[in-house]
Amino acid sequence: MADDEDEGGFGGLYEDGHWVWDDATEALVFISDLPPKPVEAIQIPIKAPTGTVEFRDDVDLIEQIRFRRRYQRKLKPGQADIITTQDVKDIALYTAPVNILSPMLINMLHLPTTERFIRALVLCCQYYLQIADEMANRIIELETKVRTPQCETVENEFRDNLSDLRLLVAKEYSTMLIGGNDTKKFHHMGPQKKRRSLSDKDARFFETLLRVCVQIVWLALGRKSFNQIELEVNRVFKSEIFNAVEHNLHTGYIAKMAKEERAVLLGHCVRRDKKLNTRSPLMNEVFCHREIDYRLLGLGVIKCFQPTPRLLYLVHAVAGPEEKLSELGIALGIIGMPRSTFDTMLRPLPTASETGKSKASVSSQSYGSKSSTSSSMRKSQLVAQKLYSNIILPRKESRIVFFPPQFPDEPEEIRPCSETQRRRWQNRLQRLLHPH
Repeated sequence: MADDEDEGGFGGLYEDGHWVWDDATEALVFISDLPPKPVEAIQIPIKAPTGTVEFRDDVDLIEQIRFRRRYQRKLKPGQADIITTQDVKDIALYTAPVNILSPMLINMLHLPTTERFIRALVLCCQYYLQIADEMANRIIELETKVRTPQCETVENEFRDNLSDLRLLVAKEYSTMLIGGNDTKKFHHMGPQKKRRSLSDKDARFFETLLRVCVQIVWLALGRKSFNQIELEVNRVFKSEIFNAVEHNLHTGYIAKMAKEERAVLLGHCVRRDKKLNTRSPLMNEVFCHREIDYRLLGLGVIKCFQPTPRLLYLVHAVAGPEEKLSELGIALGIIGMPRSTFDTMLRPLPTASETGKSKASVSSQSYGSKSSTSSSMRKSQLVAQKLYSNIILPRKESRIVFFPPQFPDEPEEIRPCSETQRRRWQNRLQRLLHPH
């Protein structure tokens, strides 16, 4: 790697500047005294990256030590030592190929909107995998059992839960698309939306961001079911027609689904249009005809008055402090779990597994591989359940929530991302691009 130089040549994060108190964040902020550097145009290929982007997952001990010393998030006094979304992003950025990294991508990943987007995507994918396993078992049981009206009720609840979680992803994605809030300067037509559209650059940035988010979700979910995650994420963002991952893998996973599985996992907001009129399933969720609690669309941004237990669960999962997730019984992959039970690369340590003596339970390969026998599949499922618990969403209110005379506009307290980590990754990228 290009950052193999001695620690002495690393340089300080806080050189040539001063500290000031920021009343908004109630913390000290570093202000550089150096003149602003001109933004350097990095030559990148016009072609957007597809499924060929490979992240390193075989980081040796020396590189792990280097990561822990230079790039791992340092705890503040009194701060809980738990895995945060930032920790997972750090691993993804450290193992990412240099050719997909850019200052713009690093800045984008350190925005509150993107943080909520990533957490909503982790929650959605975790529940999708959970319900996919449940539906596969239910379809197998149909060989010896008869469907009852209760089956429809349970499966409709699964379907509505998945739709609501996709909606949480869609609302943050919509903010990015229109350049709203803190994503304004990343809009393809500029902050004021007056310049000519940079469509090629925007296409590459979208593909890169999506691929990095897939990696983050995979890491957050314990390095398991990568293909399922990548296929589903690309489907909900691009639709079945433009799912490049499916075109490359040729799994035919949707065609292989039973009718009941398809109804639950895809939802009933799927629109069958001609190619030119195709909208992504995420946008279809926003403009769906089903009954949607309007408060979901402002979750984590606008304060919700008289929230239901379901809304409280979702707002804590998407925008709440990670240290409270375990206390509230909210499962978000490995996020919120004690960092001491994982190694530097966020793989579970042998002592963290309740299966104890079984070597298979702590093997990193067991999380991503498919077993050939049913017994090994059951063993793999047990390992996944031991790593983090299932999502149990509070049920929806039976009453219909009507629009109020006036929508609330009091903003929620926005949790800022780590400026220190953003600067670390920007400095590393500059050294990788200019090693001499």
